[in-house]
This record gives sequence, C-alpha cells and structure tokens, in this order.
Amino acid sequence: MDVLHLVALALIQGLTEFLPISSSAHLILPSQLLGWSDQGLAFDVAVHIGSLGAVLFAFRHEVWRILHAWFTQFGERGQTPESRLGWAIIIGTIPAVIFGLLVEDWVETAGRSVVVIATTTIVFGILLAIADARGSRTQEIERMTPKSALLIGLAQAIALIPGTSRSGITMTAALMLGFTRQAAARFSFLLSIPLILAAGSLKGIELAQAGTATQWHEILLGVVFSFIAAWLCIKLFLVALDKIGMLPFVIYRLLLGVVLFIWAV
Repeated sequence: MDVLHLVALALIQGLTEFLPISSSAHLILPSQLLGWSDQGLAFDVAVHIGSLGAVLFAFRHEVWRILHAWFTQFGERGQTPESRLGWAIIIGTIPAVIFGLLVEDWVETAGRSVVVIATTTIVFGILLAIADARGSRTQEIERMTPKSALLIGLAQAIALIPGTSRSGITMTAALMLGFTRQAAARFSFLLSIPLILAAGSLKGIELAQAGTATQWHEILLGVVFSFIAAWLCIKLFLVALDKIGMLPFVIYRLLLGVVLFIWAV
C-alpha cells in the first residue's frame, strides 16, 4: 500500500479509536468509498499496538494504581476503590469477548456494508444525544458498581457492529446510568485496554500463523502515527469534553450517516 495511505489510515484509526464516532467505520470506508486497497493484517496489528500504547501512556498512573490495588486486595489491605474499579473493568470486558467469538463471521461479512455503517452511525448517534441531554451526570467513576460495569460491557459488545463506535456506546450507557461525562469517558478509555490488547493479540497470532513476509516499515508507521494521533485525541477530548459536550460528535455522526446513505443509493 502507498505510504501516504498507510499514514492516513494510521491517523484515522488513532483519532477515531477513542472518539464516539467509530474507528472501524472510518477504516472500512476508505477502501469502499475511495477504492484504497486493504491495509492488511500486519497494519491492523500495528495500529492496535499504537492505540494500546497511547491509552496506557495517557492513563499510566491510573492503570498502575488499579493493578497494584487489584493484586494487593487479597492480602491484609482488602478492597479499595481502585481494586473495585479493576473488577469493573474485568466484568465490563467479558460480554464483548463472548459476543466477539459468536458473531465474528457475520461482522467480517454483512456487518461491513455501507448501509449497516450508515444506519448504526445515525441510530447510535441519536442515542448518544439523548443520553447526554437526559443523563443526571452526578456519578463519579469511583461509584462504578459491578451491575453498572456489566451494563456498560453489554453495550460495548454491540459495538462489534461497524459504525456503532465502542467508545460512543460505552459513554452512552454510562451517561444513561447517571455518570458524569468525565467518568463516562475515563471508564470507556480504561475499558478499551483489555479489549484492544485481546484484539491485537489475536491478530498477531493470525499474522504469525499466516507466515507472510513482514513489512516492518509499514508496521513502524502504523504504530508511531496511531500512537501520536490516539494520545493527542485522548488528552484533547478529556480537556474539551465538559465544555463542548457530545453535540459536535452527534452532528458529525448524523451528517456522515446521511452522506453514506446518499452514496449507497
């Protein structure tokens, strides 16, 4: 693939992975709308590594506290808010793993159509608007319960359908449950870590089993540019979120969905 295309796709993936606008849709669309060739499995692994590195770096202090609290809870220290958050992340990850194994074949075929992407882009954009407008936004992330984590995890499983947006639907669910915008976003980002790690590992295993020649320059470009884009996206999104809310992303989703429907017709 052309180097400019690789850089563009890495930037798109990094920017859209954590915004509520669907990274999978934006990675599928260039090949369908612009005729770009498929980026290949190695590149998919690379952008997953870049995105994972970005969220781990951005939340390195929180991740360390959660891991430390989770492993030390079995001693005299007992449970803490951080260890309970660790359990919430585990509980929230399980539904997506189960559903991913069940519907993977469908997602790889029918789920990648422009009509499906357009529909989910609009429908879940409207739901995001409703959740942002009607949610009480009073609960902080420390109040995350196993029940809330499970409900958000079930919502995350729906994001296997392209166009839904993993970050978008998890934030939608958290807002509907009464969490603040910051809490919804931070839990969504933390919840992405095990899922991106699992997806990247599976793709890495597939790549190793395929035994194809590795284009290391493509992998390096994918990792570097997706890392930079994702890290900047996370930092700027959290800074601007309380000021702008979800409306700009809702409007973008609605406009994108309409354009896709027009193109599909």
